[in-house]
Amino acid sequence: MSDKKMNFFARSSKNQKTFRPKKSARSGSKGAQLKKHIDNTLGQGDLREAVRLPPGEDLNEWLAVNTVDFFNNVNMLYGTLIEFCTPATCKTMSAGPKYEYRWADGVKVKKPIEVSAPKYVEYLMDWIEAQLDDETIFPQHFGVSFPPNFRDVVKTILKRLFRVYAHIYHSHFQMVVKLKEEAHLNTCFKHFTLFTVEFGLIDGAELAPLSELIETIKAGQ
Repeated sequence: MSDKKMNFFARSSKNQKTFRPKKSARSGSKGAQLKKHIDNTLGQGDLREAVRLPPGEDLNEWLAVNTVDFFNNVNMLYGTLIEFCTPATCKTMSAGPKYEYRWADGVKVKKPIEVSAPKYVEYLMDWIEAQLDDETIFPQHFGVSFPPNFRDVVKTILKRLFRVYAHIYHSHFQMVVKLKEEAHLNTCFKHFTLFTVEFGLIDGAELAPLSELIETIKAGQ
């Protein structure tokens, strides 16, 4: 892990506003091996290589390990901004004036409701944690089969995590710069973007709020 990344996590760990406890990778040697592969390739600064499915590995295993990683990254990033993202400052969950997100989980909240950005993120992280902790969706032990709709579950999780990135960039980027966290934010988002593009996990229309940044990332600039 780079010194810059270590310094970021050191600051975040001191911040009582860290949003959620970090989720661990799936149990068993395979999950640990895949997580180590991700960390090694990221440590070498090769994000494009880091997102590729390692030869001979199961795609669902790869999706699962990376989804947990992305959840942890967004939690850490948003956790440093909680005091600046409040119901008063961010009355709606938005990504600029054109894009507003309403919350629904299809179970407890079936009809989308308008909520503040922090409440949306709270609902979202509760919902994702429930998915990650459900062993019928994310099996906790290597060798246990994933459900047939696993890819669709991952797509929904990543689509909604993208909305947190979009909100941070549109509403809090100046504060991110002030906190000297822009390099880490940009690296995390680049990794997230390259992964979702590699496996076609987020529809183009959903990416519109950050389309220019995404095109720059895809072009390798």
